[in-house]
Amino acid sequence: MASLDGRSRRNLAIALFALGGIAIHLAMRFGFHQPSGPWLEAPLHAVLWLGGLPLILELLAKAFRGEFGSDLLAGLSILTAILLGEYLAGALVVLMLSGGAALEDFAVRRASSVLDALARRVPSVAHRRNGETLEDLELQAVQPGDLLVLFPHEICPVDGEVVEGRGIMDESYLTGEPFMMSKTPGSTVLSGAINGASRLTIRATRKAVDSRYAKIMEVVRSTEQKRPALRRLGDRLGAWYTPLALAVALLAWAGSGDSVRFLAVLVVATPCPLLIGIPVAIIGSVSVCAARGIVVKNPAILEQLGTCRTMILDKTGTLTCGRPELTEQVVLGSWEAEPLLRLVAGLERYSKHPLALAIQEGAARKALEPPEVESIHEAPGEGLRGVVEGHSLQVCSRLQAGPAAQGLPPSSGLECLVLVDGELVAWYRFRDEPRAESRPFIGHLAENHGFEKVMIVSGDRLEEVRYLADLVGIQEIHAGQSPEQKLAIVQEETARARTIYLGDGINDAPALMAATVGIAFGQNSDVTAEAAGAVIMESTLDKMDEFLHLGSRMRRIALQSALGGMFLSVLGMGAAAGGWLTPVAGALTQEFIDLLAVLNALRASFPPPTLVDFERT
Repeated sequence: MASLDGRSRRNLAIALFALGGIAIHLAMRFGFHQPSGPWLEAPLHAVLWLGGLPLILELLAKAFRGEFGSDLLAGLSILTAILLGEYLAGALVVLMLSGGAALEDFAVRRASSVLDALARRVPSVAHRRNGETLEDLELQAVQPGDLLVLFPHEICPVDGEVVEGRGIMDESYLTGEPFMMSKTPGSTVLSGAINGASRLTIRATRKAVDSRYAKIMEVVRSTEQKRPALRRLGDRLGAWYTPLALAVALLAWAGSGDSVRFLAVLVVATPCPLLIGIPVAIIGSVSVCAARGIVVKNPAILEQLGTCRTMILDKTGTLTCGRPELTEQVVLGSWEAEPLLRLVAGLERYSKHPLALAIQEGAARKALEPPEVESIHEAPGEGLRGVVEGHSLQVCSRLQAGPAAQGLPPSSGLECLVLVDGELVAWYRFRDEPRAESRPFIGHLAENHGFEKVMIVSGDRLEEVRYLADLVGIQEIHAGQSPEQKLAIVQEETARARTIYLGDGINDAPALMAATVGIAFGQNSDVTAEAAGAVIMESTLDKMDEFLHLGSRMRRIALQSALGGMFLSVLGMGAAAGGWLTPVAGALTQEFIDLLAVLNALRASFPPPTLVDFERT
């Protein structure tokens, strides 16, 4: 739990100070030794000037910015109470306003920001090799062509290529895949990846500002700056409630000629069901989510879940288990399956492609020991190339194989081709099967949750994405998308309707921030978790369905508390306008209404027996 920020500490301090001041005044007023004169109301004066004045100044600043929220009535009540000498009523409003704000701050406070998480993973210096010596230099000073040394367990500062050493690097933060990637001379390395237990020497291929990790960080920063604030439920309700209360108060004053009635109406109209009831429902729902393995980082999204109409999903690790398996080896020519698989497995130890691990596991199941690789090269658009036991190997797609792939039958799903010494010798097929719950989950979204569009946005090949989409029942797909392209698609869809984006890799971070509601799936990336409004810790779509139901349920309970409390407040306004409620009595009436609203809101803390309404096939 993060420490309170300055605004939260101030609201909490004002609430405690107001409570203490009111308690002292009541004790002095009804105690055995009752002081007279200014001493009796001195605690209330202190509450109004030291506590109420800062709140009024803040509301005035918001009003000058054109922000008229549901707390405007409370500010007017405090100011009117001071002018009319109704100090107890004003102090009670200070308590209600500051207490509600402190509760809201507690509900909304985040653990940390996404940019902090990104910045924590970037080293400040790099170790440049200059002959036989090493020198530390600022990251910004690294130039393409510089030889840099990565010590064990260090984070790679820039994109580059291994020139010396062999080892393993953890690139899961960048790819979203929980794989450890072997590295050998010729292997590419990405900024942000974590080196293993070996020392590596790399040649920088980009400046730090141009590296892949920096580009993603730049997109995330830009997205955070442009991200519109969600309009809170309380503010939307307050947009019509506040003018209504002001109209009733002015009519009461004009009709009776008694300014105290104006204050009484404002006090009983103070929208504490909005300021307190809704945050209580949110906090209760956040607690229930946490108990069920769903970490809600931005409670505002609980108000939005039930209103989203477009679901955008990543593919690998979200709709699938993220563990492709080698299911078929079609060997062409004179090669035999196992000797060839052994060579390919040796090469694939140095690849970051998701299929690489499937090939290695396929070789391990046959007890094949992968050989050492003499050299390796993985250039964009060429697949993986290397020299193994004197043979030139290439593992690639049909498109990358060029004319060598002509004549192969059409195929869907995951596949790769193997070329030895320029000749096509094998065709490997894989399956990354969808989760057991993927198809029924997708199938029930429209009927049970009101979604009008469900789509896949993935960085994988079109054939792979189409194969999965057909299996789970999704029509619209976008394949081969970079983080920037994903971001553009999400922004476009969010401009049309409210969206939910569900993803699990750091390359999903910009899209997660751009969607109305961004949800990180699993625990693969701390950066993804920070970018998202919520994190589903257990990788199962059952939990996603639970979250949708908890969000809708929270919104329903919050509306019941808010609208029910506002209805009772309207009745109280009528009584105050007729002269049957004094300002203090109005404040006490409002406190009773608050109690009812809060008790109803507390129902959000107790979930129903079941929260999943689809059946696995």
